[in-house]
Amino acid sequence: MIAPTLLAIDQGTTSTRAILFSRDGDILVSSQKELRQYYPRKGWAEHDPEDIWGDTLAVCRDVMKAAPEASDRIAAIGVTNQRETTILWDRITGRPAHRAIVWQDRRTAGICEELAAKGAEPLIRSSTGLLIDPYFSATKIAWLLDNVDGARERAGRGELAFGTVDCWLLWKLTGGKVHATDATNAARTMLFNLQTQDWDDNLLALFDIPRALMPEVRDNAFEFGSTQPPLFGRPIPVRGMAGDQHAAMVGQACFEPGMVKATYGTGCFALMNIGDRFEESQNRLLTTPAYRLGGKVTYAIEGSIFIAGAAIQWLRDELEFFDHADESDRIASEVGDSGHGVYFVSALMGLGAPHWRPDVQGAIFGLRRDTGKAHIVRAALEAQAYQTRDLLFAMEADTGRSTGVLRADGGMVASRFMCRFLADIIGGPVEVPTVSETTALGAARLAGLQAGVYEDIDDIAAIWQSGRRYEPSMPEPLRETLYEGWQQALRRLLA
Repeated sequence: MIAPTLLAIDQGTTSTRAILFSRDGDILVSSQKELRQYYPRKGWAEHDPEDIWGDTLAVCRDVMKAAPEASDRIAAIGVTNQRETTILWDRITGRPAHRAIVWQDRRTAGICEELAAKGAEPLIRSSTGLLIDPYFSATKIAWLLDNVDGARERAGRGELAFGTVDCWLLWKLTGGKVHATDATNAARTMLFNLQTQDWDDNLLALFDIPRALMPEVRDNAFEFGSTQPPLFGRPIPVRGMAGDQHAAMVGQACFEPGMVKATYGTGCFALMNIGDRFEESQNRLLTTPAYRLGGKVTYAIEGSIFIAGAAIQWLRDELEFFDHADESDRIASEVGDSGHGVYFVSALMGLGAPHWRPDVQGAIFGLRRDTGKAHIVRAALEAQAYQTRDLLFAMEADTGRSTGVLRADGGMVASRFMCRFLADIIGGPVEVPTVSETTALGAARLAGLQAGVYEDIDDIAAIWQSGRRYEPSMPEPLRETLYEGWQQALRRLLA
C-alpha cells in the first residue's frame, strides 16, 4: 500500500510555510516566505490579506513542485494560523474590505477600557473564558465596521464576511464555496460561547456585530471542503484546521490533563490540558478549547506572552545587534550572566498574561556603564524563561497540579541557551520534540485523523518522540534570587 502524505499550511505572524509530512511526522519538503508587516500608526499592526493568500499559494506550489511523487499521495491538507487576526471581505468579489488587523494590534484599547468600565467582563469571561483585551477579534471587527466606509451597512445586508486567517484561507482554497472556521479559532474572537459551542447572541449585540457576518463553526478534524482543481492540478480535501497554539497541543500530543506545552515563536503561548470541563481561570489566564473532535471539547488554560522571538527580531532589525536571529545564542553565551541584574521586560506590544496591561511599554532595567550588547541579548533570551515561570505558577494555582515536564517548541527552541535557562528557572525538565515544527505537524495530524491516516489520538501520541531534554542544574538559591529580580523589574514597570 502506498503511504499517504499530509500537507500542512502554517500561516504565521511573520511568515507562511507549507510542509509536507509523512505519516510518522518526517518532514519531506518545506517552503517558507516572510510576510510583509505594516505598522501604520503607533500600536497598530496590519497584514495584507492578499499577501497572506498569495504567499500561501506560492509555498504550497513550491512544495508540490519539489516533491511531485509525495505530493501525488497527499491525503489531506491541514491549516493552522496566527489567531485573532481579523479580516473582512466582500462575499461576491472576495476582495478584502481593509488590511487584516493583526492580533498584536492595540488600536482598540480604548474600546476595551469602556467595556470594562461598563462591567462587561463577567459576561465575557463566563461565556468565552477570555478577558477583555484588544488582543481578541471582537473589538477589531467592531472597529472595522465603524471605520471602513459603508462596512456596517454592507455587513447588515449580508454582503461581507468575517474570518480569522484560517477562515480566509479556506474561503480562497475552496473558491469561495466554504465560509467556515474551527472551534479553536472561533473561541479566540470573544464572541463564541464555549459552553453552547455557538456564537453568543448577547456578545454579538454587545459589540453590535451582525450574525450574518460570522462563519460556520466546525470540529478541528472535519471535511471542510476541497481545493479548486486549478490551484494544484486536482482537488485536495482540507480536513484539519486549528489555531496555531491548539495545533501545537496536538503536535506535542498533550492529550492528558495536566500536560503542558509552550510554543516560542513571535510570542510565547503556554497551554495546559484541563480535560473536558469548562472552568474559568482564577489567576487571569484564559480558558480555551485545546481541540474539539467528534463534537467533544477538551479544554485548556492558556497564558499568552505577546513578545518572545519578536524581541530578538527587534534587536536584529531596530538595534542592529546582529544580522541573523540565530546569532543571539552565541552572543548571549559570551558573558557569564546578564551583567549585574539586567532584565529585559519585552512588553513591546503591551504586557500579556497574567498582567493584561495593553498600556505598558517595554523596558530594560539594570543598565550600567559596563553593560554591553551581549548582556542585553542574554537578558532578552532569559526573559522568556521568567515569563514562562509566571504563567506556570498561575496554572498551578488554578489547577492544583504540578506542571511537571514542559514540552517546548517553536523557532526559539533552536537556542540551547534559552532552553537550558528555561529549565533552570522553572525548576523542571524541558523536552523539545524530534520534529520542532509542531504547529504545522499538529495541523497535519488533525487532517490525517479525519482522513483515516491515524486511528485516534492515542495513535498520534504513540509516535511522538522527544529530541532533546534539558534538566535543571541551577542551585535553588540562585534561581530564586534571579526570579525575584525579575519580579522587582515587573513591579517597577507596572508602577
